[in-house]
Amino acid sequence: MFASENILEITYLIATALFVLSLKWLSSPVTARRGVWAGEVGMLLAIAGTLLHKGIVDYRWIAIGLVLGTIIGVPLGRVAMTAVPQRTALSHAFGALCVTLVGTAEFYIRAPHVPRFMMGVLSLEVILGALTFTGSLMAAGKLQEVLPQRPITYKGQNIVNLGLLAIAVGIGVTLVLDPDKTFLFPFMIGIPLAFGVMMIIPIGGADMPTVISLLNSYAGLSAAAMGFVLGSKLLIVAGALDGASGFILSVNMSKAMNRSFTNVLFGAFGQEQVAAAGAKETRPVRSASPEEAAGILSAASKVVIVPGYGMAVAQAQHKVRELFDALTKRGVDVKFGIHPVAGRMPGHMNVLLAEADIPYDKLLEMDDINGDFPQTDVALIIGANDVTNPAAREDQTSPIYGMPILDVDKARTIMVIKRSMAAGFAGIDNPLYYLDRTLMLFGDAKNFVGSIVRELSGGHG
Repeated sequence: MFASENILEITYLIATALFVLSLKWLSSPVTARRGVWAGEVGMLLAIAGTLLHKGIVDYRWIAIGLVLGTIIGVPLGRVAMTAVPQRTALSHAFGALCVTLVGTAEFYIRAPHVPRFMMGVLSLEVILGALTFTGSLMAAGKLQEVLPQRPITYKGQNIVNLGLLAIAVGIGVTLVLDPDKTFLFPFMIGIPLAFGVMMIIPIGGADMPTVISLLNSYAGLSAAAMGFVLGSKLLIVAGALDGASGFILSVNMSKAMNRSFTNVLFGAFGQEQVAAAGAKETRPVRSASPEEAAGILSAASKVVIVPGYGMAVAQAQHKVRELFDALTKRGVDVKFGIHPVAGRMPGHMNVLLAEADIPYDKLLEMDDINGDFPQTDVALIIGANDVTNPAAREDQTSPIYGMPILDVDKARTIMVIKRSMAAGFAGIDNPLYYLDRTLMLFGDAKNFVGSIVRELSGGHG
């Protein structure tokens, strides 16, 4: 019934290779599907190999776990694209809870005779697992908007938070030196659980994509630590891959916003200009109808479409594809400008547009498209706010000053599809909307783009 050690090692080795290839292939839209399949097959092999392990005593509990996991997992997998970030955060929470529970079980099985190195790794496992569990739940709540998205701060908050973490680490060190003090272990779990909540409270909704990737890194590192505790090479490698990729992604996203980790974690981003938000409605803006927008687009020779979270919410990507086709048939050169942090997760816009079968070569990253805007006839912004805000380039008092943006304000004509003049995810007004070259197209993105397509198809403009 049980597989030999050699077969298990080979199975785990193949799974590990597939995990590495999965990350490699996922880095490009062209090979992303292959990367998903590689990751899924690798995980299937890892689970199958583990189920054949001779150390399993009773399969009944495993069967119960598989059934419960399926019951929970299937509905969670059927979420809208806009809900994928919070769905990802929940996955991190479940994984971190698993790591914490396994670490707790291992401690009480082995205590008080836990080797010092093993106790150190186990402490790292449960501390990272516990804070990632509650931190991921908080991040999911903010993204789902069941919790306040604004930073919640108070004087001395960072000192309190870091103090809690220091106490948890201190308890871990104490247990390494003296594993007999088992009464301290529950505190080493409870304090990081509280720290995870306190860590996310002061972080604004605009920073949640970076926070999620950072929590992903924590979850991976805690899983790698669990691999050391359980003696699983596969867990060590898979956890290290997860931790490293999450950290690299967090660094890249911070660079895309021209901000540091400390600023993301302790900066209370989005708090500074909330009081001034109500003043924006008094400034005049120019608006246009679908008929007018269609006329301007049909007369253009070069158009750049900039998608954002508003497009995702409206599920307008297929209508955008119809607009792309309609303009292309008229001889208009249409490209898409993609900001690294557009939407609420890395690659959000690329996934949505790929889902609508828009050619990959038309999706240009920020650095590749910015030079084209001065020669662009129309920049059409669909639900993107903060990533097109020229205040990031011009206003040194703005909290997003220095963040690289798409230079849409350099286009000859700017059209912005928005439901209202409400501020973006960062809670900051956008001076782009008040330029003489800007036309506001108020309405649902899917409906408005559909109206433009009908106008173009009917030969108007």
